[in-house]
Amino acid sequence: MIRVLLADDDAIIREGLKMILETQDDMEWVGSATNGREALEMARRYKPDVAMLDIRMPIMDGITAAKEIMDNNLSSPLLLTTFDEPELILSALKAGINGYILKNSPAQRILSAIRVINSGGSVFQKDILEFIRSRISLQAPTNKDKMFEMLLSPREMEVAGLIAEGLSNKEICQALCLTNGTVRNHISTILEKTGLDHRTQIAIHYLKSE
Repeated sequence: MIRVLLADDDAIIREGLKMILETQDDMEWVGSATNGREALEMARRYKPDVAMLDIRMPIMDGITAAKEIMDNNLSSPLLLTTFDEPELILSALKAGINGYILKNSPAQRILSAIRVINSGGSVFQKDILEFIRSRISLQAPTNKDKMFEMLLSPREMEVAGLIAEGLSNKEICQALCLTNGTVRNHISTILEKTGLDHRTQIAIHYLKSE
């Protein structure tokens, strides 16, 4: 059973998401919060598997709450966002938060995202990332490789740097004291965020961004 915490300052959104969850045999709603601070307190109390957090909330925003939740291993965050929050999404990407879904997504997409996040995967809607990349390109048209370092978290930049040095996955595991599965996940996330196809392209773009 996937235990899900919801956090949004909009009562209609909270009730709608709760109704969607209650239709699923493999999911359980554990509670709803109206701001990030409440969400953090409820995450400490209930230890949900997935915490769905609106990015914009009063008292404490969803990104701050998600960071605290991740840092304390309380849950896996999934951020609810809209297209008018590119700077906030960039901030969350840099923080290593790897779950984003648009608020107006169909119910099945939301449910699928919850299952992926619960299994340890990443959720980046293609249209969100394409929008973010286009905004970065417009902001820095003379240096598109800046997009690479702007999209990646510090840990992902470390992995990219070691790939650029020619290290294998096994050697990256040893260098960063990570499991092979974690390194593979980081590489998959780097490729997904940047739109690249393989590790050679990661190495090239990393070296260009230095």
